[in-house]
Amino acid sequence: MITKDSIEQLKDRIDIVEIISSYIDLRKAGTNFSACCPFHNEKTPSFIVSPARNSYHCYGCGVGGDCISFVMEYEHLNFTESVEKIAEMIGFTLTYEKHTTNKKQSTLLEDISRFYERQLLNNAPILEYLKSRGISQSSIELFKLGYAPANFETLKFINANNLNKQEALEFGVIGRDSTREYARFSERVIFPIHSNNAKIVGFGGRSLDKNNPAKYINSPQSRIFNKSKLLYGYHIAKDSIFREKRIIICEGYIDVIMLHQAGFKNTVATLGTALTEQHLPLLKKLQAEIILSYDGDNAGVNAAFKAAKILSKESAIGGVVLFSNNLDPADMIANNMLEELKELFTKPIPFVEFVLQKIITSFNITDPLLKQKALQESLAFLKTLTPLLQTEYANFVANALRINPLLIKINHKIADIQTFLNSQNDIAECTLIFTLIENPEWIDIAAEYIDSSVFMHYAKEYILLLQGKKAQEDKDLRSIWLNSNLKAIRNIKEFKEHLRILITQAYKKDLQMINKLNTDPKQKLETLATIRNKLTKLLQGELISYEKSFGTF
Repeated sequence: MITKDSIEQLKDRIDIVEIISSYIDLRKAGTNFSACCPFHNEKTPSFIVSPARNSYHCYGCGVGGDCISFVMEYEHLNFTESVEKIAEMIGFTLTYEKHTTNKKQSTLLEDISRFYERQLLNNAPILEYLKSRGISQSSIELFKLGYAPANFETLKFINANNLNKQEALEFGVIGRDSTREYARFSERVIFPIHSNNAKIVGFGGRSLDKNNPAKYINSPQSRIFNKSKLLYGYHIAKDSIFREKRIIICEGYIDVIMLHQAGFKNTVATLGTALTEQHLPLLKKLQAEIILSYDGDNAGVNAAFKAAKILSKESAIGGVVLFSNNLDPADMIANNMLEELKELFTKPIPFVEFVLQKIITSFNITDPLLKQKALQESLAFLKTLTPLLQTEYANFVANALRINPLLIKINHKIADIQTFLNSQNDIAECTLIFTLIENPEWIDIAAEYIDSSVFMHYAKEYILLLQGKKAQEDKDLRSIWLNSNLKAIRNIKEFKEHLRILITQAYKKDLQMINKLNTDPKQKLETLATIRNKLTKLLQGELISYEKSFGTF
C-alpha cells in the first residue's frame, strides 16, 4: 500500500494541466482551460480544468475530480494504479507501507484545533488583543485562530476525549520528558498551519507575555510538518495567486491576515525561517511574480538577502520590498496607510539588484582594499547566475563601485560567452527564422505579434523576410536555411507557443531594464504596471503582441 504521506507529496507536485493535456487537447479559457469532454460525446466544450483548484469538472455530464480520478476514469485504472501511473509520468518516487493494513486517517490535529478555537471564543482579553491588532472576527474564523490555555487544560481535553497520545506526541501537540507529560503550546494565540491541500499539519503559537523570550514557536518537525517547505496561508491564497500570477511573501502570521483583510489575498508567510530552496518546487509551479515583503531591521534585511540570492539563481521575476520606520504591513494597514502600501508593492527592488546593493553597501568602498573585496564578492555572486544576467548586471556593479566596466571580468565554464548565447538564446531566434523560410505562409502571423525589436541577433533577417526576400536571394538567410542543426517548428500551435516564449523573454528583459532608467517616477510606475500585466497574460498561456516598452523614454 502506498503511504498517505507519499500520496500527499505527489499531489503537491502534480500540475493538473500538464497531466490532463497529455491525454486531451486543452485550450486556454481565461484563468482555466477547456476541452470537449472525453467521457461523453459533445461538440461544444464543457469540460473545464482549474489550475488554481487542481481539479476538473464537466458541466455536460457532471464528472469531476482531481488528477488521480481523471487518470482512473480515462485509463480505467484503480486508485493505486492511477497514483503509480502519475508518479511514473512526473518521475516521482512513491513510498509504500511495510504492512498492508488500512489505517484510519488521523483527525487529531483538527480536534485539537477546534479545542483551541473554542478556548479563544471564551477568552475576552485575547479577543480584545486581536481586535486591537486590527484582526476582524471574519478573519479569526477564516484562519481558524485559537488559544492554547494553561498546560493542564490541554492535557485534560486529550484525556477526556480519549485522543491518541502517541499521535499527539508525534505531531508535537504534547511533549514528554523523564518526569512528566506537558502541552507544547500553553497560554498562546494559536495559528493553525495547513498543508497545500488545506489539511492541518501543525500550529504556530504567539505568547502575549512580554517577558517570554520565545515570542513565537511552531510545531516541531514531523512526518507531516516541514516548515521549510510550507507557506502559511497558502491554502487560502492560492486561488488569488493563480489568478493574479503574483505572490507576496511576508514574515508573520498577523501580516498575512491583515494583508488579506486589506485586499492582498495573494499573501503568504514563511514559518519562522527565511525562504529556503525547499520552497522552490511550489514557487516554480505557481509561475508567478514573487514579492518578498520583509521588515527593514537587520533580521529582515538578512532574511531578504538570503532569499533573494536563492531566487536570483532561479531567474525569478519580482523583487524585495523593505519596510522602514519600525513599521510592518500589519502596522501600515492598522494606520490607514493602504495607498502607501500599494505603492511599495508596485516597485520592488529586483532580486539581483538587491543582493548586489547589499553586498556593496556592506563595504566602505572609499577604501581601495575594501572596494576590491566588494568587487570579489559581487563577482562571486554574479557567477551563480545565468550568463545573460551576468552580462546584464556587470555594468550595474561597475557603476555602484565607480570603477571601469573593463574590470568586471566574468569567467564562464563555457569559455566564450558569445558561444553560449549562440547555443542557447540565439537558437530560439534562429529556429523562428528557419521556420518562416520553410513556411512563408506563417510570416503574416508572426508580423501580427512581433516586430524586429524582439530579436537580439536576427532582426535584419526577420526584416528581410517581412520584405518578401527568399533564402536564395540573401546570404544570411541562406546560411540559416542550410544549417543542418536546425529543425522547423511542426505546426501552427507550436509556432504560436514559440512566439509566446520569445515575447515573454522580451518583456522580462524590459522589466529588468526599466528599473535602470532615470525618468519620471509616475511614468515609470505606469510602464512597470503595463509590463507586469502583459507578462501575467503571457505566463498564463495567452499570446499577445509585443510592443517596445521604452519608446517614450
